[in-house]
Amino acid sequence: SIASADMDLNQLDAFLTAQTKKQGGITSDQAAVIAKFWKNHRTSIHESLINQSRWDNVLKNMNWRVDLKSQLRHIDQINTPVAIVEMEVGKSGQ
Repeated sequence: SIASADMDLNQLDAFLTAQTKKQGGITSDQAAVIAKFWKNHRTSIHESLINQSRWDNVLKNMNWRVDLKSQLRHIDQINTPVAIVEMEVGKSGQ
């Protein structure tokens, strides 16, 4: 719960306090150890969760433009905008 919510120190304190008050919850000593561990390793845990949830492919490059049609058979279609998007997808780290 702590890692998935990426809790800040205030949220962590409130969460651990609630856990110590629950029937069958954790002790104050356990809460102190969890808080110390989270404070020391929060960044690496968060980055690890992000890396695990990421797809293999990443967006490497993107180009886009908007074209206006200037010649058509039907006059009502002139100046109709058309968006063209080009995306380059590749493997992470390559």
